[in-house]
Amino acid sequence: MQRLEDLLGAKFRDGGFHPRFGTRNNIRPLADDRYLEVVEVLEHPAADKAPFGQAVRARSEMGGGWLGWVISVDDLSPFEQRLDRESVRGSRMIPDGRLLEWEQIGIKGLISDPQLPYFLKWVSEPSVRPSALEGTLTLTEIEIAGSRQRVEDWLGAKVCDTFDGVNMRFTAQNGQPGIDAATFQTPKGLVRI
Repeated sequence: MQRLEDLLGAKFRDGGFHPRFGTRNNIRPLADDRYLEVVEVLEHPAADKAPFGQAVRARSEMGGGWLGWVISVDDLSPFEQRLDRESVRGSRMIPDGRLLEWEQIGIKGLISDPQLPYFLKWVSEPSVRPSALEGTLTLTEIEIAGSRQRVEDWLGAKVCDTFDGVNMRFTAQNGQPGIDAATFQTPKGLVRI
């Protein structure tokens, strides 16, 4: 987290614990209702049982780096039908004592193919969400090692060169698929991590 703060010139905030997943996070609000999340796995039984805890532990054991990307949607039912399973409820107490709740699906897909995003539907009202915090940094580009077609098949939608206002660049897959880099507009200029 310290490395990201130094590179981006912006501090992260304590996000709290994910009791169902055995993880905790720190967040950095971004512009356009986006945010970065630095997640760590805890020595907790939930981390071994929950796919999200398993994914965070596996990434940590690989030395860290980009775990994946997430797409917020209004309706998870098309993804539940396509993946033939129900979404999982998540929650965490934010430091001011309010409860943040969401539903998510697709972590198992991310684990098996890290170029794929997972999907999240907010349950809590907007004032509690991480995007309610003011963010001045802008995510400008995501570079993904993998196949645009594979990601489109997973999403059930086209992924143009710009997807929801973010440049999407797919690079040749030399080994493990997943996020190669993300670029942010910061007060110091463009920063690629």
